[in-house]
Amino acid sequence: MSSPSFTPEIEVKVLDARLNEWGLPTYQSDMAAAIDLHACIGSSMDIAPQEKAVLIPSGLALYMNNPHVAAVILPRSGMGHKHGLVLGNGTGLIDPDYTAQIFVSVWNRNPSGDPITINPGERIAQMMFLPVIRPNLSVVEEFSGETARGGGGFGSTGTK
Repeated sequence: MSSPSFTPEIEVKVLDARLNEWGLPTYQSDMAAAIDLHACIGSSMDIAPQEKAVLIPSGLALYMNNPHVAAVILPRSGMGHKHGLVLGNGTGLIDPDYTAQIFVSVWNRNPSGDPITINPGERIAQMMFLPVIRPNLSVVEEFSGETARGGGGFGSTGTK
């Protein structure tokens, strides 16, 4: 099955030279949807359970220069599921006009126990590029059409 190609050019600035040995941004498999981000920290860092989120530098900056592309920062599934390390803001959005270093907000969601240790160079999150649709918004008094669902909210379509 063939899918449409959408491969914009995005410039990546390496701000931390250690990424040259840890791994420059790349997809880890032929069909990977995201690239991993490394913790560009000076020494090991402990993230205690339920403490406030901490910003970790990625050592990267982007120049997307395209209003129809954005990046999202997502947790690495193994880190969240096995260890409890998740993003402090759920999902991070990198707007196409942001060009400074990308930081990853991390949080130890575990209710108690030992801290999670993050080591320099550890892959702590992933970044996915997404197309952005920027529609023209029209303010109206009434919608020009109707749908079967209408204004039905949470649970209005049933559970089965």
